[in-house]
Amino acid sequence: MSLATEIAPGLRRWTAWHEEWQQEVGSLAVQTKDGLTLIDPLEPPPDVRKPDHVLLTVFWHGRSAGQLGAEHIWAPARAVRRLHNRGVDVTDAFEADPEDLPGGIRAFPAAREAEVVYWLPDQRAVAVGDVLLGAGAKPHATSEPLRLCPQRWLGKATYAQLRKSLRPLLDLPLERILVSHGDPVLSGAKDALAALVAPQR
Repeated sequence: MSLATEIAPGLRRWTAWHEEWQQEVGSLAVQTKDGLTLIDPLEPPPDVRKPDHVLLTVFWHGRSAGQLGAEHIWAPARAVRRLHNRGVDVTDAFEADPEDLPGGIRAFPAAREAEVVYWLPDQRAVAVGDVLLGAGAKPHATSEPLRLCPQRWLGKATYAQLRKSLRPLLDLPLERILVSHGDPVLSGAKDALAALVAPQR
């Protein structure tokens, strides 16, 4: 287990070994006015092990969420049943763009079914589950700072639909992209995302 490293004031990230995925994956801790909030947590370090809230980007990332005693576990409504099947009982299911997420966090739906990207306004960062991958991420690891997930992960969605769903993030004062798989993008994030989601000619 890694220690949580401060990425920005009120925002920490750590990695832990994922047995099923066979690679280190990233999780986040955000200190908000509504309490400590973890995003996609796997084996949190002791200093962030007692969250008030847990936010999940996608049902695959239930991870340790059901074991932490958080009063609130938030997830897209369409992921609730599959999270329950993975031992995580969602207390706060939401539809598109809920207004009551902790700390003013916002959820942006991705084209991939039941997956969202979270906007962390105080840290000018987005937290991403699977739709974007960082350098070194499986499968087929590359040194590219940011890339789209494999087409087969999208189900019925297309790359064109995924790019379109991510473009609203470019309207935000985005400085960081915190991926679960691979290295986070801590500088030049908006440019990296813009290059990736531009309409294909």
